[in-house]
Amino acid sequence: MTNTDILTSHITHLECAVSKKKFSHLEIQTFSSNEEEGWKSPLYAKYGSLKNIDKSVLKDRVASLWRYFEFLPVLNQENIVSLGEGMTPFLKLDNLAKQLEIPNLYLKDESLNPTGSFKARGQAVAVSKMKELGIQRCIVPTAGNAGGALAAYCAKAKIDVTVVMPRHTPEIFKQECQYFGAELILVDGLISDCGKVVAEMRAKKEYFDVSTMKEPYRLEGKKTMGFEIAEQMNWELPDVIFYPTGGGTGLIGIWKAFHEMREAGWITGKVPKMIAVQTENCQPVVWSFEGKHESSAGYLAKPSVANGLAVPFPFAEKQILQVLKESGGFALSVTENELLDGVKSLAKREGLFVAPEGGALLPAMKKAIQNKWISPDDKILLLNTGSGYKYAENFV
Repeated sequence: MTNTDILTSHITHLECAVSKKKFSHLEIQTFSSNEEEGWKSPLYAKYGSLKNIDKSVLKDRVASLWRYFEFLPVLNQENIVSLGEGMTPFLKLDNLAKQLEIPNLYLKDESLNPTGSFKARGQAVAVSKMKELGIQRCIVPTAGNAGGALAAYCAKAKIDVTVVMPRHTPEIFKQECQYFGAELILVDGLISDCGKVVAEMRAKKEYFDVSTMKEPYRLEGKKTMGFEIAEQMNWELPDVIFYPTGGGTGLIGIWKAFHEMREAGWITGKVPKMIAVQTENCQPVVWSFEGKHESSAGYLAKPSVANGLAVPFPFAEKQILQVLKESGGFALSVTENELLDGVKSLAKREGLFVAPEGGALLPAMKKAIQNKWISPDDKILLLNTGSGYKYAENFV
């Protein structure tokens, strides 16, 4: 995207992930629900005429997620709120590959996004769309990174924001929200408890809720990871993607991107197995995948050093499980000690200080190979979601 580009979003409408009912993208939307049947569902942005978009349009465009403007929901470029998010490094883990005898081991490092995590992608698009729709006040429950990213983009967009965060979250996450000018509310408990406080506050005052998958556009920012993976691998996808899964927006988004690129003719052939990685302290998706409970609604979780994985009942659980099924993937968990060992291994062997969520991927990959769920000859991609520096307090 250059200053002279005149770009057009191909968004046509929003669609309920369950009922397929259509909603207007020109009005403020949240999620879909059916009180009689007792379900709530995310809304997906839908795009038309994708076959008319040739990937040659990317030539000479800015190295940010906005290079994929046609596949994004913002209608007017003047409403883009950007801090330079996207086009993060795609690295080959040569030392670990040699040590573990895995010839094709890669890592996409989202820690180089603004505010140090992949959350910048979702909030960049969500806040840009809030600006376009005239929203002036928003609120979010967060395990840490999402709140900091939302606060940063709202500061840029001059939108008031309230962040509701667990009290045990490392201080840096609290400090960044305050520096960005957000109202910060601390809650004893996990992100699910923060969600209850958000609901109570919204009942008393008008806020736009930016909770994970409860508005349509954070997903659209996160999906750009999928576009970048394809572009950085010369339009040939990996065989397997290990993804640290809390709320699951990135997992769902990457899968959505693969479908849209296939429709546009940008990629062909098979798509990767998507593998959701959780911690044993909070593994509701693993239990649902393995049939240990009907759903995560009553799941009891413990806090985790990987704050982003401590999501006891993800709003989009059904959609996460659908991605795992469609891709031929699965869900598995690792212990807190294993994920910390993963952080140390990536630091010592590759010079990468990843977030504990990213550290969980290495032991998960080893388990998957040992159980012969994947082959060591597969092209394997680990997706590190954030910077270990922000979690230093948790590592002590």
